[in-house]
Amino acid sequence: MIYPDLTTYRGLNQSQIDWLLKAGVSVEAMVQPDAILIAHGRKAHDGRFEDDGEGPPWLAFIELEDCVYWQPRTGELCTWNGRAFALGEAAIDDAATYALDGWLNIFADPLDWLRAGRHGCVVVDWTQAFDRLRDAPRIAVAETILLQFRRHMQPPRLPEVAVIASTERAAA
Repeated sequence: MIYPDLTTYRGLNQSQIDWLLKAGVSVEAMVQPDAILIAHGRKAHDGRFEDDGEGPPWLAFIELEDCVYWQPRTGELCTWNGRAFALGEAAIDDAATYALDGWLNIFADPLDWLRAGRHGCVVVDWTQAFDRLRDAPRIAVAETILLQFRRHMQPPRLPEVAVIASTERAAA
C-alpha cells in the first residue's frame, strides 16, 4: 500500500491552527497543495511511521508516492513507506522552481518550509541527497544544514579504477 488510510486522519484543530499562525505560517501554506493532516502514532525502529491512536499527534503531509510525518515537539521526521526523499520533493523537478533565475530552497525543518509557503523542500532521507539533487541547477541551503548538505552531496561510492597497460612501446 502506497498510502496509509488517510480517512483515519483528521484536519488541524483550532489550537494547532493558532500555533501555526503564531509561528508565522499562512493559512494558504496549511492547505495548499494538500491540507495538513493530523495522525497519531510513533516512529518505528525502521524509520517508518506506525499508526497508533494512543500516540502523540504528528503533522502528516501527502507526497506523490508517500506520506511524510513531522512531530513538532521532537522535530522527528519519518515516512509511511520510505519512498519519499523530502517533504515538498515535487519542487525539485518543477521547472517553475528554477524559472526566472529561481533556486531550490532546502530548509532545515518543516516549520521554516511552511513559513516560506512550501516553496522548496525539507530533506527526510539524506542518503538519497546526491542522487536526487545533483541535477538541480541552483540550490539554496539553510545555513544550519550546510555541512550536512555538503557531506551528502558526494557520490556514495566511486568505482575502483585500474589502468590497462599499452601494448605499444615507444620508439627509442
